[in-house]
Amino acid sequence: MTMLEQTSRTFYIPISRLVPGLKEAVTSGYLCMRAIDEIEDHEQLPDSLKSSLLSEIRDALRTEQPLEAISKVLEPHQSDLPAVTLQLNDWLVLCPPTALPIVQRYTAKMSEQMADWVHTGWDIRTEEDLDRYTYSVAGMVGEMLSELWQWYDGTASDMNKAVAFGRGLQAVNIMRNRDEDLKRGVDFFPDGWNLKDMLQYTKRNLKLADDYIAELKDGPAMSFCKIPLALAHATTKLLSVGGNKLTRAAVLKIVGSLS
Repeated sequence: MTMLEQTSRTFYIPISRLVPGLKEAVTSGYLCMRAIDEIEDHEQLPDSLKSSLLSEIRDALRTEQPLEAISKVLEPHQSDLPAVTLQLNDWLVLCPPTALPIVQRYTAKMSEQMADWVHTGWDIRTEEDLDRYTYSVAGMVGEMLSELWQWYDGTASDMNKAVAFGRGLQAVNIMRNRDEDLKRGVDFFPDGWNLKDMLQYTKRNLKLADDYIAELKDGPAMSFCKIPLALAHATTKLLSVGGNKLTRAAVLKIVGSLS
């Protein structure tokens, strides 16, 4: 939970409120994906090494002894990678055994697609390219969560809307982090798009995310999803008037209103 709090203000609060069992599964899934995301976003590693590491982690996760295989992949890079990545095995061990296949499958799939994006230099020209990218790094998080809801208590959900849930949150991050991304030579805006276009894309996906939550039965899944979605809506409003990041007080107020 300490690592989770250090790596995500958005997800720490809803995950910390989950019931035992589901809490460990979602924490495991989030931190596994954060571990590989830190490779994709690493500012010092050459792209060739990023792509290689991500592909090797994908292969390791698909072996019969993933923990041993992952240790071999990460061992030579102890001084280069952040703690959340080096502790990937810890996050896998944290997961309840019956949920582990879900987390492993989606982490491997994300590793594979992230490796492809690194290899192509995050070349996003069209809205279709943007859809593919936001699926790779966030839409499949929505899918993983939906499978975990089903695993825990049989909660059913719409997978297409689950993807939109992830996409909407990622689109908010793209707008918030655009200046930093441009400085490192990456532009996630399709050709000819401005902030207004990205806001429309974001709002369209957040509307589907609203529908996703509205269709969930009362329970831990709904309670979880409400918080990041409410924060995403509030941040989108802030971005539309020239702001960038919600204050801690604003975050606490939004979370408090949902309790």
